[in-house]
Amino acid sequence: MAENNSNTKTSPEMPELLSDNPVNLRSLIQERYTLVAERGLQAIPDDGGGASYCGPADEVCCSPNAERLYSADEIDSVTDAAAAAAAGCGNPTAIGELNAGETVLDMGSGGGIDCFLAAKQVGPTGHVIGIDMTPAMIDLAQKNAATLKTDNVVFKLSQIESLPEPDNTVDAIISNCVINLAADKNAVFAEAYRVLREGGRLYVSDIVVTEELPLDVQVDVSNWTGCIAGAQLQDVYLGQMAAAGFTDIEVVTSVPTSSDGAEVWADSVRSISVRAVK
Repeated sequence: MAENNSNTKTSPEMPELLSDNPVNLRSLIQERYTLVAERGLQAIPDDGGGASYCGPADEVCCSPNAERLYSADEIDSVTDAAAAAAAGCGNPTAIGELNAGETVLDMGSGGGIDCFLAAKQVGPTGHVIGIDMTPAMIDLAQKNAATLKTDNVVFKLSQIESLPEPDNTVDAIISNCVINLAADKNAVFAEAYRVLREGGRLYVSDIVVTEELPLDVQVDVSNWTGCIAGAQLQDVYLGQMAAAGFTDIEVVTSVPTSSDGAEVWADSVRSISVRAVK
């Protein structure tokens, strides 16, 4: 999440009760996604893996959901560890075309599943860059790349608010249920726009809301790390994309994230897939 140099300044992206120290929020998100990475590592025999991919349900923000998001062929093409660490809400490589020889950047690459799927589409003359802020995820992704002998993918430790790539060098950006975790979403979209070439494409799967969440939900840190409290109003989210300079913004899919009706506000939480162009 974005740095805040003042303890008294309130970020417009965060509830006031969380705004005093966004760095701590980032650390909590890293801790939670370290557990997700460990779930993936359990699927690697040399790392002490067993038959079960995850610990108690409250230890990770998302249950294993690769089978819900990806085809059987896509899952078979990656490692068990990459599939076990899949914690997204969509399949961004499926909502737009990636072409041979292109450079693709994944914002919040996790265990690497979307990077490996993108690498197959861009081929040996293409290049895929995975960005993640959690060291355990980078470690897992690099191990998965070595197992798959994927030579056209690299993983870099960085925050998505400050991408370690030059201007105008990327053909397409993908991201899967990560931007909602960022406190400064304007910075994320600005960085995406900066590194994309003219005509570059943005393919994003993410969580948004159709109505403001109750304040008690917004200030619950577990809801932030669980991809709920950081979800932006859909119109605001798309407006931030447009403000960064993106055009041809299209919501490709929009589905509810919950059907149990346990909380009234849960009906407004949606998983969307969006594409846009620089």
